[in-house]
Amino acid sequence: MSASETAPRTIIIKAEPIELCQLLKFAGLASNGGAAKAFISEGRVLLNGAVETQKRKKVMGGDRVSFADETLLVKVG
Repeated sequence: MSASETAPRTIIIKAEPIELCQLLKFAGLASNGGAAKAFISEGRVLLNGAVETQKRKKVMGGDRVSFADETLLVKVG
């Protein structure tokens, strides 16, 4: 099953923007910042359906991040 076929998991952040590498770590998809940056630079992370290779890309509420067969829906709360 691909990330696009699974229901997204909502991740609530306190303030926007959040850097993509920080979001992966915060959501538990990467064990640490180095792993998150490696996944991003390898082109394994999608932001709103497109491959994103900028480690510090700013992610905002409403964005969708997909990695490892999981999709996150970012919300501010």
